Amino acid sequence: MTKRLDAAADGMYVISATPFTDAGALDLESTASLMDFYLRCGVTGMTILGIMGEAPKLSGEESMRFVEACLARFKLPVIVGVSAAGLDNLVAFSKRVMDAGAAGVMVAPIAGLKTEEQITGYFDQVARGLAGMPWVLQDFPAVTTVTMATSLIVKMIADYPDMVMLKHEDWPGNNKITRLRAAEQAGGRRVSILIGNGGAHYAQLLARGVDGAMTGFAYPDLLVRTRDLFLAGRVDAADDLFDACLPLIVQEMQPGLGLAVRKYALMKRGAIRHDRVRAPGPRLTDLDRAEIDRLMQRLEQKSRAIPA
Repeated sequence: MTKRLDAAADGMYVISATPFTDAGALDLESTASLMDFYLRCGVTGMTILGIMGEAPKLSGEESMRFVEACLARFKLPVIVGVSAAGLDNLVAFSKRVMDAGAAGVMVAPIAGLKTEEQITGYFDQVARGLAGMPWVLQDFPAVTTVTMATSLIVKMIADYPDMVMLKHEDWPGNNKITRLRAAEQAGGRRVSILIGNGGAHYAQLLARGVDGAMTGFAYPDLLVRTRDLFLAGRVDAADDLFDACLPLIVQEMQPGLGLAVRKYALMKRGAIRHDRVRAPGPRLTDLDRAEIDRLMQRLEQKSRAIPA
């Protein structure tokens, strides 16, 4: 069993795809090869069953089989997405995955929460249900439709000691990071902050004080290198490497198509056998694939030219 998640977590927590066969079945053989690929990329940990993991398309039994397969192969911290419409289901699944060896769970607000009172009321219940389990708050208003002000997140950090990490996906959000770190410096409790949004603005947000990234970008090894260069004081080299990643990051961030792009890139890199997105989901055209091939080729050429 790996160490439980805590507020000191940092680095690259890659968001895992969920591999399927061409027929749409759970592909546990590719799951094993994907875990090995992520480990070779030098990641710090992993998040599964998030939005990229197509969690709503899995049955409860499939979700648990996938969790167990990942935990059996990937011996670094694993965070499991447990967001659900029903709080009882959220808590019950959280207990199952933590008992199985997960390091923590990730929760996003349910759609329809409009006011601070409603958001607080919901997360009061979540915090009680997850008492004793480390959890991650996912702040992703573009998908959840729930906007959480910086002041509200600061209050949640103070009120919920088991909330040890923020996955930051608000947009625009650079100044939100600055305000959150200022609140910490003024005496607030520190939590780990990892950025999502495909890794967009990673180089800038490292300078703002984030601890790392939580994204499903198909080249997590290059985001590991970007942070390593930044921490070594080689900021220009970190920016150059990140700049080389941006065209593919943008391609992956297309609403409705981005997951298919990521799975195709992972297949091309040998991480999974098939690029199937479970229905309903997009299928790439031959022209889409040719464009991605060129982006990958250019990215690999440019990244090799930047000294490690």
